[in-house]
Amino acid sequence: MAPVFVFETSSDEEHDDFQPEEEEEEDDEDEEEQLLNKKTESPWDFAPYYESVAEEHARKSTTSIDFKIIKAIQNRTIPIISNYDDSESDSNKQEEEDRIEDEDEETGDAVDVKSFYVPSDRASFSAISFIELNLSRPLLRACEALGYSKPTPIQSAVIPLAMNGSDICGSAVTGSGKTAAFALPTLERLLFRPKRVLAIRVLILTPTRELAVQVHSMIEKLAQFTDIRCCLVVGGLSTKVQEAALRSMPDIVVATPGRMIDHLRNSVSVDLEDLAVLILDEADRLLELGFSAEIRELVRLCPKRRQTMLFSATMTEEVDELIKLSLTKPSRLSADPSKTLPQTLTQEVVRIRRMREVNQEAVLLALCSKTFTSKVIIFSGTKQAAHRLKILFGLAGLKATELHGNLTQIQRLDALELFRKQQVDFLIATDVAARGLDIIGVQTVINYECPREYKSYIHRVGRTARAGREGYAVTFVTDNDRSLLKDIAKKAGSKLRSRTVAEQSITKWSEIIEQMEDQVAEILEEEREERTLRKAEMEVSRAENLIAYREEIYSRPKKTWFVTEKEKRLVAKASKAPVEKETNSGKAVISAQEAEDLKMKEKRKREHEKNLPRKKRRKLEAAREILEDENQMKKLEGNDKNKNEKTGLSLVELGYRRAKAVKAVKKALDTGKIVKNTKKSERPNQRQQSRTREMQELFQSDMSEKKQKRNSVPGKKKSKHSFKSKSRYKLAYNPIAQYFRG
Repeated sequence: MAPVFVFETSSDEEHDDFQPEEEEEEDDEDEEEQLLNKKTESPWDFAPYYESVAEEHARKSTTSIDFKIIKAIQNRTIPIISNYDDSESDSNKQEEEDRIEDEDEETGDAVDVKSFYVPSDRASFSAISFIELNLSRPLLRACEALGYSKPTPIQSAVIPLAMNGSDICGSAVTGSGKTAAFALPTLERLLFRPKRVLAIRVLILTPTRELAVQVHSMIEKLAQFTDIRCCLVVGGLSTKVQEAALRSMPDIVVATPGRMIDHLRNSVSVDLEDLAVLILDEADRLLELGFSAEIRELVRLCPKRRQTMLFSATMTEEVDELIKLSLTKPSRLSADPSKTLPQTLTQEVVRIRRMREVNQEAVLLALCSKTFTSKVIIFSGTKQAAHRLKILFGLAGLKATELHGNLTQIQRLDALELFRKQQVDFLIATDVAARGLDIIGVQTVINYECPREYKSYIHRVGRTARAGREGYAVTFVTDNDRSLLKDIAKKAGSKLRSRTVAEQSITKWSEIIEQMEDQVAEILEEEREERTLRKAEMEVSRAENLIAYREEIYSRPKKTWFVTEKEKRLVAKASKAPVEKETNSGKAVISAQEAEDLKMKEKRKREHEKNLPRKKRRKLEAAREILEDENQMKKLEGNDKNKNEKTGLSLVELGYRRAKAVKAVKKALDTGKIVKNTKKSERPNQRQQSRTREMQELFQSDMSEKKQKRNSVPGKKKSKHSFKSKSRYKLAYNPIAQYFRG
């Protein structure tokens, strides 16, 4: 086991002990300002990677969601009161009542794992400084510029082994410096590359675009005093710019798997023949079903003689998956116990009772308006839920931005940059932001939707309490999430605390949300109209381009992919199957209480519809009737199909019946129930008789012709054996005669 590491403040952030006491006060103030600036300095900078969002909206003739929210607030007829005082305390922390005993985690096949990995006895998890790790001066200078003075345990263990070219599987807690752990030794090896031969020597793969941008920015900062070039290849950004960059043969390529395969198959002069190092960041996510086929294809395209490194906070120990990646004698380096969280993280739980699930948004707004007011990341379950929360926060006067898959890449990077610069207080995101993002100063992570797995929980809450800083993780837990709550309590290593939100606060925010529903509906309707118009404009422009540049477009080679569309659909279906299975199994058995809750929910929905204007109410009723008609038609079609299937007989069933009949006849013959007629028919077949008669008639006509010819020739005698050929002819063409003769 590696020793438990406690993060220490770097030496450049500490006061100098040997500083003379008679120094002037002004110099002290300047030094303090420099130290503060160093503390807030971040290696990540998303601004250079995208154009402004305003330019994108102007190009597309659309408006931003913030503009729509401001417009809705200005058109608001009744002001919504959001500032109020609660007589009750907003938060009442108590120790978790449920005491869960610690259980040992399953070790699995420990013998096989140990035999696969090389012993890591030579790895040291403690180093005084980066100089001790034998790094070159340009890299030491870059570390000093970024404020890195003392390596973390994972960096101390990985850097020496990686510089020797060993394959590595590394894991450590979130925020422990894994990016620098694989970037520094890779850059050190590239300093001694043959500079005259241009080639792609290092490929770094990440599961998300934002993480790829962050890793690329980090490598650019660490390589700022060297001549090493790095290229970013991700979806959502210009393909032509990336293609030109790849043709220039950069030393390092940071990419997402899909876009990298696209360039390797469809771009000219792009290959991985000279690749020396393959790095998989967040390897456990890349080995999952959604990315496994793409990773397998990329590994196939890479040379076999290479160095492979895998890093993640929750590294899997499934040897079969690692063998697929053709690792050779890898070293397993774990700087911290598996699946643990930082000691500086405070974990809290907000219980959402069954009757309170409708008011979950009110609970969130109550917490964010009073307790957690800034530097908060909120994780929602779906893209639609994240977008709705963004609108509610904007209408409530809270500065928030959103990050999910429905946004363009420019909008996603802009959201991260706004949150990094603290121009907004809340980042509402899906699991896109759960992996690897290191944003300095995040104080709180709120799991609005409880994650499905403990692994996802680790990555979500790992966005705070990084590098020894303090942080809070608040998770909303419903009655259906009890199993995850037990896992957290078992494996978290710290006591969970239960947070109770005041009832008065929830009630008031529920009323406010109810007042804002009409404005939310208007904003969503406006967005839908903009989307429809944008789609129509795109279709028109596409048709115009096809007419104007038809020859040029059709002369381009068609893009190819390593799997067919059918295979892609099958993979997507297989990845969704476990989730659907869970939901179906959850709906299979419903308790009496759940049924009662569903009835109450439906009743409240009906009451809300009654209060709607007549026009909207009629639209809803019409839509419901159309939906019922469609369901009825589907049922009727299904019944017709079943009837048709019953009347017909499948080929398999027909073959089975025939085989069964043949078997029954054979069995009856063996037992003597049926006697086989073995006597041959005395009279020949009618067909044979007709054929014999034909041959005889032909022979007679032929012979009569010859006889006439002979008679016509004068002076020729008759032959004694004139009918010898006749008998032979009969024997040759009479099958019955042949039978008796033989």
